[in-house]
Amino acid sequence: MTERITPALARRIALAAQGFGVARPPIVTSSHLRRTLDRLALHQIDSVNVLARAHYLPAAARLGRYDRALFDRAAWGKRSERRMFEYWAHEASLLPLDLHPLLRWRMNRADRGIFRSATMREFATTRRPEAMALLDRIRADGPLAASDVEASRTGWWAWSDAKRALEWLFYAGHVTTATRRRGFERVYDVPERILPRAILDLPTPDEPTAHAALIERAARALGIATAPELRDYFRLTPADAAAAIDRLVAEGVLRPVTVEGWPAAYLHHAARRPRRIEGQALLAPFDPMIWERARTERLFGFHYRIEIYVPAAKRRYGYYVLPFLLDGRLVARVDLKADRDRGRLLVQSCHLEPGAPPETSVRLGEELEMMADWLGLQAVTHRPRVG
Repeated sequence: MTERITPALARRIALAAQGFGVARPPIVTSSHLRRTLDRLALHQIDSVNVLARAHYLPAAARLGRYDRALFDRAAWGKRSERRMFEYWAHEASLLPLDLHPLLRWRMNRADRGIFRSATMREFATTRRPEAMALLDRIRADGPLAASDVEASRTGWWAWSDAKRALEWLFYAGHVTTATRRRGFERVYDVPERILPRAILDLPTPDEPTAHAALIERAARALGIATAPELRDYFRLTPADAAAAIDRLVAEGVLRPVTVEGWPAAYLHHAARRPRRIEGQALLAPFDPMIWERARTERLFGFHYRIEIYVPAAKRRYGYYVLPFLLDGRLVARVDLKADRDRGRLLVQSCHLEPGAPPETSVRLGEELEMMADWLGLQAVTHRPRVG
């Protein structure tokens, strides 16, 4: 018989799987950060920097104040320090190194020109010699960014062509990100100079095995999820994900369950079932706890949309809005901006949800103070717009 799980338990399972409901460490070490990286399986990268770069924020939500230099070393440090690599997973992402073999099928498809983008396909096929010449230049001369090619072009490259060629090399696994970035611009180098040899020497599984392993990691990170949520984590196709889910169900790794108001769902066999979730956190728009908006609505009854691309006059809540998680519920949302010139965390608006508990304002204030301190800002400043 298929197990029935209440919506409240499903929410607690999901939160526990994502690392919520446990006390934050008083001092965050590289081991704490590594466990968070492994638990989430990826940190999405985004260019918006109104508060902080998106990849830093999920760890802060779970661990509190931590030294971002720990993250930088894990992501872009020396080979001996690296714990992550950059690749296309759930959008552009930073992933634990052990996932590298599980994504080589995607690299191999890219190398063969299996792309929706006709321009990217060109560099795998008709314009491949141009991309390979660029790869030879990186091998001979060292790390390279698209702006380097543009600055020194001799008529062969336009900037957009250079960027697309480098991105195809990146997608196909011929290059990876170097030990540094220029602001937010990728700098590319060959994997053998960047990634640990032990990772590059790991065997490459066949595609069905890799797909099943990625769905298992997604299920572990989500705890309980529908099939679309499982495949969305690493952006698998419906067909690839369906075969992987069937395989994992047959192996007992995933268990079909029913949750009232949900489509068919699956429970990871090792998912924790806590009786309560305590603690508080501000969740960034690209946090895996809330990035799938339909799931957020099912779990929390919380309608959430990012309004970055909405004209200012039409925004309901603000530009960069973070939901506030309090003891297992989303009870408020705040539009935040780091005013770095004046050393302030600017609360541009704050909206409480219906039924928010009386302690919401105090607990939210504590979390804002933590956020400001973590970002090196001296004060939290509220604008008078409160809902």
